[in-house]
Amino acid sequence: MSATDTVCPACGETAGAGARFCESCGAALGVRAAGADVATSEPFEPAASEPEAVEPEMVEPEVVEPEVVEPAPVDRPAGDAEPSVGACPACGGEVAADGYCTQCGARAPVARDHAEEQPAPHVAGVTDVGMRRRRNEDAMALGVAGDVTVLVVCDGVSSAPDSDVASQAAATAARDVLVAGAAAVGPGDAGGWSRLLVESGHRADDAARDAVDDAVARQDPPSCTFVAAVVSPVLLVAGWLGDSRVYWLPDAGTPEQLTEDDSVAAELMAGGMSRASAERSPDAHAITRWLGADAVETTARTVATRPTGPGWVLACSDGLWNYASAPEVVADLLRDATGRLGPDPAALSRDLVAWAKAAGGHDNVTVALARVTAPVTGPAAPLADTHTDDPGTTPTVRRRPPGSLPEEPDPPAP
Repeated sequence: MSATDTVCPACGETAGAGARFCESCGAALGVRAAGADVATSEPFEPAASEPEAVEPEMVEPEVVEPEVVEPAPVDRPAGDAEPSVGACPACGGEVAADGYCTQCGARAPVARDHAEEQPAPHVAGVTDVGMRRRRNEDAMALGVAGDVTVLVVCDGVSSAPDSDVASQAAATAARDVLVAGAAAVGPGDAGGWSRLLVESGHRADDAARDAVDDAVARQDPPSCTFVAAVVSPVLLVAGWLGDSRVYWLPDAGTPEQLTEDDSVAAELMAGGMSRASAERSPDAHAITRWLGADAVETTARTVATRPTGPGWVLACSDGLWNYASAPEVVADLLRDATGRLGPDPAALSRDLVAWAKAAGGHDNVTVALARVTAPVTGPAAPLADTHTDDPGTTPTVRRRPPGSLPEEPDPPAP
């Protein structure tokens, strides 16, 4: 921090020289937190000597009709909607056209900050900005086609501007492909769903690239992760790029993380490091595959499994699993929430989001849940041999071998 930088008195974040409001929390700079003395960044100037009083001349004012001027359009951050409230929720002051309170400087909430979807009683999702981020770069899109439920979650890469726009475009495009293709794929056809998930990932990549006009020309173009799950009473299939996840959380039995992160942490775990140590490493959240104009490889990996009883399919961003990564921990959280709130997926999604925010909420949080309720009679049928020569269409988890990342040393000789 330079000598001219300012520290926000509300949240402690550093702002550049001359900044009037904190980019992290929106608080006005130069004013201390509530209850403290008021400080100002303007230097104190001593008053000049009082001029000699002069009796003002009384002049009848001329009445002029005010000119009506239409307000100029506001250059809002990409992906933000207009403020969802007319008054500041923090102090009750007026919210200006730029989305910030004219009294306390707080940023007014927008529709993207917290959104919920519930296309059917058995499926719902919640996405939330969290506690520390300025905007919500997560996105979700849910759908139902007959007995098939579709969950899509995309997490915008925060270091790239307009990634919130890319993530929403990608999630919507993938959901539409999967819902439209449901009629042509049988509920138990693992290979068919795997191929459709790969196609949905490619369409999501196209949408992410096209979401911003000059994305291809940017040095750091908008990008996002991608995870999608297709859920039927007899089959679960997931596809992904990046570190957003799908979990299978049965009512009875062993919970599973179906996806495997495309990240440095996953590489460390593949090399033998424990989950806890790998996810605490400095580069743990550096992803190795993603969607967007600078993505090199955009073919989703896929995995399929057959449920042997009722349970929940959970798709989420790392804003949740940052605080509950292991499937056993996630299952315990969901089991506790179900005991308190019942089986409504919307209420459960809200509860998991609130839990992540209470745990720190340093990132955007997205949770989508789909219930598998149909009873299974007899043992589950084995998955058919779905191998093809097309990469990504075989529904199995494939680990990248050690040494495949440029930064990682070659494995030792046997």
